[in-house]
Order: sequence, then structure tokens, then C-alpha cells
Amino acid sequence: MKIEQIYTGCLAQGAYYIESEGEVAIIDPLREVQPYIDKATANGAKIKYIFETHFHADFVSGHVTLAEKTGAPIIYGPTATPTFKAHIATDGEVFKLGKITLTALHTPGHTMESTTYLLRDENGHDHAIFSGDTLFLGDVGRPDLAQKATNMTQEELAGTLFHSLRDKIMTLGDHVVVYPAHGAGSACGKNLSKETIGNLGEQKQTNYALRADMTKEEFIAEVTDGLLPPPSYFPLNVKLNKEGYENVEEIVLKNRAWSPREFQVAAEENTALILDVRSITDFAQGHIPGAIFIGIDGQFAPWVGALITDIKQPILLVTPQGREEETIIRLSRVGYDNSLGFLKGGFEAWKDAGMECDTVEQIDAATFAQKAKQDSINVFDVRKPGEFEASHLEAVNHIPLDVLNDHLSDFPTDKPFYIHCAGGYRSLIAASILKARGYHNMIDVIGGFAAIKQTDVPTTEFVCPSTLK
Repeated sequence: MKIEQIYTGCLAQGAYYIESEGEVAIIDPLREVQPYIDKATANGAKIKYIFETHFHADFVSGHVTLAEKTGAPIIYGPTATPTFKAHIATDGEVFKLGKITLTALHTPGHTMESTTYLLRDENGHDHAIFSGDTLFLGDVGRPDLAQKATNMTQEELAGTLFHSLRDKIMTLGDHVVVYPAHGAGSACGKNLSKETIGNLGEQKQTNYALRADMTKEEFIAEVTDGLLPPPSYFPLNVKLNKEGYENVEEIVLKNRAWSPREFQVAAEENTALILDVRSITDFAQGHIPGAIFIGIDGQFAPWVGALITDIKQPILLVTPQGREEETIIRLSRVGYDNSLGFLKGGFEAWKDAGMECDTVEQIDAATFAQKAKQDSINVFDVRKPGEFEASHLEAVNHIPLDVLNDHLSDFPTDKPFYIHCAGGYRSLIAASILKARGYHNMIDVIGGFAAIKQTDVPTTEFVCPSTLK
């Protein structure tokens, strides 16, 4: 028996390759499926099943393409209603894979079709669960995403999740390995661990939602508390996962390389968004006017989904050399299939052609600290609410990046202001959006709050009430 977690940090997502006696099951595959096929071929094995734990909202799964390429059936749990051909498992249905089995345990609550797959080894012993978004390490799936589809409130879904966890998962042995669909950074939960593999015994001891003495009412209150609004692209990804989509290989082929002049014309004719995915430093030192920065080496896909509200928006790309196809594929992972192509030769070609360029003014944390002590300066923090509440600069404005477009009028137009996040990635995204909207008076703090805290600028720290005397 072989179990491999294939983890994608950009999405904080875990897909799974399971093999026994030359037969393979893939659970929650990414949209680009050739790596799974190649892995099975290299092992002399054949993909027998494609299991989906639920209709994913945060990424487009590869189930449809993988089924087309391999002939393996797509398996969903009870109540799932895909528009393509799939096997809808019954609760407790067993699927044989070589010498092992996978049993479908219907665990609704995150969504109503959510299903956990229990793996039993060749001796019939419970070995692991593939829990999808039902159970994470440190958290459980948020119960507010499927409200419209089920005509249920988030409280009703949370109550359903309570019973799924207690009746189907917590009855299993402490030794059972937990393989979740996501880790820290995913918007599908609020308190996910940085670890991506654990065991059920640890979760029963440390996961707030699995407390043995927890009442249903307490569970509902705690699981629904502090949920941030989901990204706007989530329902659109559910639709693609439920109804099908275009093969990502065909999307890559439709993208073309544009010369600087062609690129400029294409942007104007298609009302295209210019997305620059290079490094923080490269973008700050020079970029195409009006371009939006979302770096390929950060939390790229989630921020694309959070900030580009129209999934059909035409997009033109400025990428590091050699990473053009990778960027197109990573956009498609979250359903952004309308990329038109990329700047041939990258930004250097744009400069060499004598085209107009722009920059972002930046300042290091030490210089920022000196200015903060000498003058009354206007500062904006674009981190998440939880980060801000834990620790922030005194007398600072707080506008989280994901709602920045709704608060543009809060930024001054007549005087300089400073902007920071935790480490510099999100603040540069914010700066690029502001510049595209006509704000050219912001100054980005290099290294963000992490660098600022190394100076003597006063900060406000959150103190847990239990520590107060």
C-alpha cells in the first residue's frame, strides 16, 4: 500500500495518490492531471477510481479531465448532483483497491454531499481517513458556503456537521491517520494548522471543535463565530466542478506571446486586466502603468480569486521568463480561464521598446521608524482582522486587502501615506491597485510589519484576558 499526499502550497490543498497491487485511487485531484497519470504509469499501475470529497469552492478539481483521459469513474458521496457521468456512492459503500478498501462515510455539514473516505488496510483494519473539508487539523470546514444550495442556514449546516463529526469520525480509533483537503492559508476554515497530516487522537485532544464535552449549541456558536465573507469566486468554482470545464491543456494552447506593441493593443481592444506576477522587487522598480501585481511566488491563486471579481475577465500576463505556462495553469486552478497570453520577452522587452513605465515608491522599516518619530504620518495596515487585532501600530488605519476596493475613498489624495502588510507581499498588491485607480501618493514599507517590529515604533499588542491579573 502506498499513500502520497500531493500538496500545493499556493492553494493550501492536498490531493492524494493511493496505490495497492497496481490499482490507484486519486482523491481531490488538481486541474492539471498529467502528473497523476505519469506517476501511475511509472509505477506500472492503473488509475481505477477518482474520488471527490465534495464540490470544491476554492479550486477547480481535475476529476472531469482525469476521467476522460483514464476512463476511471468519478465517485461522489450521497446527494451529489453533478451534470456529468459519475457514480454517486451510498453511505457505507465499499470500494476495493488492490488489497485495501475505501469506504464512503457521508459526513454532511460543510456541504451536504461532503463525504469522508475511510481506508482499511489489507487486514481490514481502519488505517486513515481522507476527510476533505469536513475535518481539518485544528479546525473543521466552514458551514456557510452551501446555504443557498441547500436552503439551510449556516447554523443548521453547523448542526449537521456536529453530528457528522460525532457519529462518523470521532467513533474511529485514535490511531487513524487524518488526511485533510487543506492546511493553513485556506479560506475553507478559520484556524487550520500548518501541519498537513495528523492523527485522530491528536485532533480529539487539540481541535477546539472536537471537544468531548462540547454541546451542539456550543459547537454551532464557536464554528460560526468570526467567519470572514468567502471570496466571490467560490460559487463560480462550485459551478465548474459540478458542471464541467475545458481541458487546461487547451487553455494553455489558446494563449499567445505578444510583442510590446501587440500587448498594448490587445489590452485596449479586449479591456484586459494586465496581471504582473513577477517578484515584489521587480514590480516596484518598474512595471506597466495600470498593471496589478499578484506575485506568482506568494498566495497567488487565492488572491487572484479574492481581488479579480469577474472570473471571465480577460487577462494579459507579465511573468518571469520561463514561467508563462505555469502562470496560465495556476490561474486555471481557480477558474480564471480567460487569459489571452503574455508579454513576449517580459518586462525587459517592454522597456527596450521605449514603452511607458511606472514604479512604486518604497521605504525601509528603519527609515519609516525615523519618520514616524519625527512627523505625524498617515499609515494604512492591509492585513487580515485577526493579524491586526493581535498586534498593530498605534494610530494606524486598518483596511484589509480583500475589501480594499470598497474603501478607496478612505485613502487621501492630497498628501503622502504609508502602507504595510505582514511581510510586503500584500501591501504591494494594494499599492498596485491604488496606483491603477489613480493614487500615486502612497509609500510601501519594505518587509511590512515584521520589519517594523524590529524598530522602536510603538505597537499595540493583544493581551488574552486570562493572562490579566
